[in-house]
Amino acid sequence: MLRKLFALFLLLIAVPFQNGASAQNIAHGVRVLVIDAGHGGKFPGAHYAGVYEKDLTLKVALKLGKLVEEQMPGVQVVYTRKSDKELGSTLLADLQKRADIANEACGDLFLSIHINAAASTAARGVETLIMGETPKEQRYNEEALFESNREDLIDMSDERTAAIVRAYIQNLQFTYGNYSMAMARCIQQQYVKAGRHDRGIKPQLLRVLYATDMPGVLTEIGFLSNAQEAAYMKSEKGQNEIARSLFQAVKNYSAYVAKMQADSGAATATQQSLQRVPEAEVPDKAEAPAAGRSGYTIQVLASPERVPLRSAQFKEYKGKVKEYSAEGSSYRYKYCIGFYAERSDAQRQLKTVRRTFPDAFVVRCEGSRIVQK
Repeated sequence: MLRKLFALFLLLIAVPFQNGASAQNIAHGVRVLVIDAGHGGKFPGAHYAGVYEKDLTLKVALKLGKLVEEQMPGVQVVYTRKSDKELGSTLLADLQKRADIANEACGDLFLSIHINAAASTAARGVETLIMGETPKEQRYNEEALFESNREDLIDMSDERTAAIVRAYIQNLQFTYGNYSMAMARCIQQQYVKAGRHDRGIKPQLLRVLYATDMPGVLTEIGFLSNAQEAAYMKSEKGQNEIARSLFQAVKNYSAYVAKMQADSGAATATQQSLQRVPEAEVPDKAEAPAAGRSGYTIQVLASPERVPLRSAQFKEYKGKVKEYSAEGSSYRYKYCIGFYAERSDAQRQLKTVRRTFPDAFVVRCEGSRIVQK
């Protein structure tokens, strides 16, 4: 069933090309692509026989960026790094800086490129990770095979941290989850077309995805611990094929998002012409967002039950927050600060809000509802 649904999804996103439109005439759903070459500088990542993950991820990232720049006019490519350098004095600071670069660029998609490694040299294949957690991922987090990988993962041993992260994941899945999954599927589908061994899509508690305020994935392009795959990734041919697979995935995903945005815009216009938001749904008229207004806001809290707008837990923003609803989420009530017509404006203000609420992030809103991107 899933394969049939995905085949239908691919057919839908291919329609614009079948109608004979050139790439230049197709509206891109992705306007800013952030490409993250994993590791760098004093953080080499996996390394075997004198070959370092940081070097290969950079080569693939630059090749991918060049393809996008040449064949997707109008899409801005932002690199977290274009040379062999670390972005922070510690690995934690390095990961946060990558997310900061993406957030400051107001990226529409974050694509992090990494290389796998395993104790068994027989391990092979490609996989793409999205932000999330299942019991299997919980065990992996607790029993990471490589100590060097532990700082890439969010430590869930502290109950308070775990509760905050899990609440955030629910919000992330509502706002960006469908898009991250769509991109992950596009990537794996292209890998399979290129003859790679498919290890699937997996949720994982990755710090770099947790800190980015946009749809994002981390893709593992092969196993450096596997001699055959290492040779492939070292070769110019292999790097070109991997970059081409990722480029085609970005292209397909961008077309998909453009179609979703067009459909959403048409549906919103129709809904606004037929309905008005009932006053009974507005808990505090003075603080409620204007009905039908579309833009961006900064979410600081989500709750399954209503929270008074002047609650002490809003700290210095007490009385300044607005309540939004989010259907389809168990945390139905979202509490946000500010309203901005442009995402870039909200992103700039986010830095200030995070001094009080470190886990705050930007969301899209329409009237009194938080909506998917």
